[in-house]
Amino acid sequence: MKRLRLPLAVIVIVLATVQAASAAEKSLNREERAQAALINTQLGMTYMREGNLQAAREKIEKALEQNPRTAETQMAAGFLYDRLGDDRKAVSHYDQAARLAEDNPDVLNNVAVYLCRKGDKKRGEEYFLQAAGSALYRTPEVAYANAGRCARADGRPKDAEQYFRKALAIRPEWPDALYQLAELQHEMGKDLPARGFLQRYSAVAPASPASLWLGYRIERALGDTAQAQDYARRLKADFATSEETGALLEAEQSQK
Repeated sequence: MKRLRLPLAVIVIVLATVQAASAAEKSLNREERAQAALINTQLGMTYMREGNLQAAREKIEKALEQNPRTAETQMAAGFLYDRLGDDRKAVSHYDQAARLAEDNPDVLNNVAVYLCRKGDKKRGEEYFLQAAGSALYRTPEVAYANAGRCARADGRPKDAEQYFRKALAIRPEWPDALYQLAELQHEMGKDLPARGFLQRYSAVAPASPASLWLGYRIERALGDTAQAQDYARRLKADFATSEETGALLEAEQSQK
């Protein structure tokens, strides 16, 4: 296979173009570099959504060169390296994003999601609470519920319950927090309040395999066989191939 050999004139033109671009980059003032970094960050996020990680990396690394002192660019870099499986770089950029965020609750919430998922649950929980306490956050109940999930995963059900209740104090009919509390109360052996939370959940959200399976277990624990069988019937009829139906069939077999 022949190696491609470019004419000298072409090489000279390419080098001149690169040098001109570099010179133009250096001539930008601080505000212009910040604007260029924002554009490259947005382009990088667009490429990530399209699955073009190579192009995303080029744009986001360019944005970091132009202006690394913005939470948005550091957050985008965290997203990128998380997708690329480079945890060391991801957590470094997420940490910088949190430091630069000041009172940006959306950034803090996103950093906290990553930290809880990767095992640093205490620090993730702190960021969730910081986001929830911000007057700028339009949905603090989301951060409280996320903190509850983080505490549950960390083996602290009482803290989790406190956070879920705070979420419901802000948004009483929020299905996610209602379901989480129903499941948590059942796990703690408090099946009467668990039933109440699940009933509230069922009033505002469609039945799911998880909610029907939870209802079956709650009613079994409370000794209401008829209600438990109603949950079992609906689970088998509406979600026959779900994992929860499989678990139900195993439970019924073991009861024989």
